[in-house]
Amino acid sequence: MKSIVFHGVRVWLLDSVTEGGPELRGELVITGSHGGLSAGRYAAAYQPRLVAFNDAGIGKDEAGVAGLRLLEERGVAAVAVSSASARIGEAADTWVSGVISRVNAPAAALGLKPGTSLQEAIERLIADGETSGGVA
Repeated sequence: MKSIVFHGVRVWLLDSVTEGGPELRGELVITGSHGGLSAGRYAAAYQPRLVAFNDAGIGKDEAGVAGLRLLEERGVAAVAVSSASARIGEAADTWVSGVISRVNAPAAALGLKPGTSLQEAIERLIADGETSGGVA
């Protein structure tokens, strides 16, 4: 598992959400193209603060939409992320060039909107104090 510190807050970059575990509780998680219902189930079990999936697996197929809904039912904010290059496959690509394409209700309540750069959206959440996961 890899994480970065962005404006003093840890952001987990996972090629698959299944790489994580209990340490993801309350954290910001960016994951690559292994989205979908099973990833939604896994992420919901650990209650991260926000999950951003590559929309190759979320939002373009029924399993992906079901994954977003499952997270919504658990109160976990989740967004689908796409890229102008349509080449996102890894969490690092999702993080660097991702644009939010779909949000669930908890993410919308945080002010996240389609068309926003993922990095800009997370930077705004941090500035508004909407995240936990600060690092020492």
